[in-house]
Amino acid sequence: MSSESLPPLQPSFVLRGHSDQVHAVHFLKGNTRLLTADAEGWLVSWNLASKRPVAVWKAHDDAVLGIGSWGHDRIITHGRDSKLAVWQLGPDEEESIGKTLPINKPPINTVHPWLLHMLTVNTLNFCQFAMCLDDMPQPSTPHATIEDSKHHPPILVAVPNTMDSGGIDIYQLPTQTRAAVIHADRDLTTGMVMALNIQAESARLQVVAGYESGHTMVFVQSDPCAPFQRLYAAQSHSQPILSMAILPSRDGFLSSSADAVIAKHPLPVVPGVWKTELKPFKVIKTKHSGQQGLDVRSDGRIFATAGWDARVRVYSCKTLKELAVLKWHKVGCYATAFAEVAECCPVKTEVKLQVKQEEVPIKREVEEDVPIIKQEEDEAANQDEGALTHQASAVTTVQQRRESKAQSTHWLAVASKDGKVSLWDIY
Repeated sequence: MSSESLPPLQPSFVLRGHSDQVHAVHFLKGNTRLLTADAEGWLVSWNLASKRPVAVWKAHDDAVLGIGSWGHDRIITHGRDSKLAVWQLGPDEEESIGKTLPINKPPINTVHPWLLHMLTVNTLNFCQFAMCLDDMPQPSTPHATIEDSKHHPPILVAVPNTMDSGGIDIYQLPTQTRAAVIHADRDLTTGMVMALNIQAESARLQVVAGYESGHTMVFVQSDPCAPFQRLYAAQSHSQPILSMAILPSRDGFLSSSADAVIAKHPLPVVPGVWKTELKPFKVIKTKHSGQQGLDVRSDGRIFATAGWDARVRVYSCKTLKELAVLKWHKVGCYATAFAEVAECCPVKTEVKLQVKQEEVPIKREVEEDVPIIKQEEDEAANQDEGALTHQASAVTTVQQRRESKAQSTHWLAVASKDGKVSLWDIY
């Protein structure tokens, strides 16, 4: 059968819970949870094994621009209400938080997770925050504990500057202090900051910025006391940048914009010895304008974009060749998110081992029961208890298998204007 006669690929699952446009999606906790956020400020945490909500709360008074995770149990949300919030969402909090989906009109003043931090930031740019771990040596504080610093190391958060929409503010959490400022470039007319990425390695900090003019720039700070240097600037796009993503290899980044261009750029770490100007690695014209929500899978092989034309397109990171077009939503899509694949998610291996370990004793009990002749009174007394134990073990094993499958599946989540989130199993 030719590819033209095959039916279009369908999503594996569709999560219907939001009553407004879904703006952001994010996998966390070893792919056991999926966070979705909408234009009304509601946040939903979904259990990927059961595809049911485990926590629902109104995180912001306006649309949510972006969401992220800090450690295993902290959620970061960025809203159009000029707030960036950090929430504590562990197993205990999931038990106490409401589970009524926004589509069912839950009360706004429901129980929400513990609010750990709140920053007032600039959201006039429609630019969502970027974050990374802070690798700089941290001074000891009387309130910090070894256990907390182990599970929640300090992070850096980049957002557009509060006073200058072309500049960038970098905050550190948990101190909530502004660690650095990158001022707007005076040599180029770039307009507002539209997209940000940030990464830190030892004492070096790299910030990637995309602008309203279509420019992309890389700023590097080699020492905490030194100013940022602009090591790369290119205008591969004729329209505002919509999204960017640093490759897992950390040697380049991708950009998409309101035009039909997707570009792959270098990511310099030190000034070049030669004065030759760096140029993009590759620039392609896709003939599809308005691709946003660009996300790279953790193995660095493929990336996806969400299109204004309701299509999701999957590309090769190496060649930028289009590999697949996913069409299910009827209206435009906002964001995409990949689940971590096995190489980057050790939780999956642990879950599989747990399943195998629990299957072995169940099988051994059955084998040992065959040659043993018990008295009738012992059989009558232990029959009910043995049946219940075997049933409980079987239920546990089935549940673990579901969780293992959900964690190991190569999910691609897509957020759309129709209020639905589609889950695709590809590649």
